[in-house]
Amino acid sequence: MNVYVPFAAREPKTRLADAFEPDERATFARALLLDVCDAISRTGREPTVLATDSVDCPYPVVVDDRLLTDAVNARLDSPVAVVMADLGLANAVALERLFEADGDVVIAPGLGGGTNALVVRHPDFEVDYHGASVRDHRRIARGIGTEATMVDSFRLAVDIDEPRDLVELLLHGEGRAREWLEDAGFAVQRRDGRVGIGRDA
Repeated sequence: MNVYVPFAAREPKTRLADAFEPDERATFARALLLDVCDAISRTGREPTVLATDSVDCPYPVVVDDRLLTDAVNARLDSPVAVVMADLGLANAVALERLFEADGDVVIAPGLGGGTNALVVRHPDFEVDYHGASVRDHRRIARGIGTEATMVDSFRLAVDIDEPRDLVELLLHGEGRAREWLEDAGFAVQRRDGRVGIGRDA
């Protein structure tokens, strides 16, 4: 089974613009990518980075600048797993549950309705990452005569997209991305009765 990790190499992590400078976003996004690839590697599988542009990475990289849906659909001619590059809490145990789950279509949903990781074993399935893709992928699976298997996993549900997600990474992360946050001076803080992050001046 091929395992692809889509990665937006141009202008990564734009929704973190309020927390990071552009060069910091690029460094942080690469740290997340490597954490995800390392976790996949620890399951005994080799990830391939599916990037929109060239990227410095110790893992194989395939450049495809099409939209995510088109780039992934072009690779569904054999059993494939797709794991998003910003799953900063993912580890080998959670990924193994995904990879080994029974079903023609296996989905690890993200918070907010996205599809954070996916295994496709049915030749007629196609992805659609627009909007609430979990709902769409369930519908597409039913349309080809199968039922999607859902993998309920906290570590695969949290994608690091917005500043509030950084709290989860600082509390539960295990790799480069969390270390980078700590080295950059970020810490979990409680203000006005709410938990958030702060940065040392």
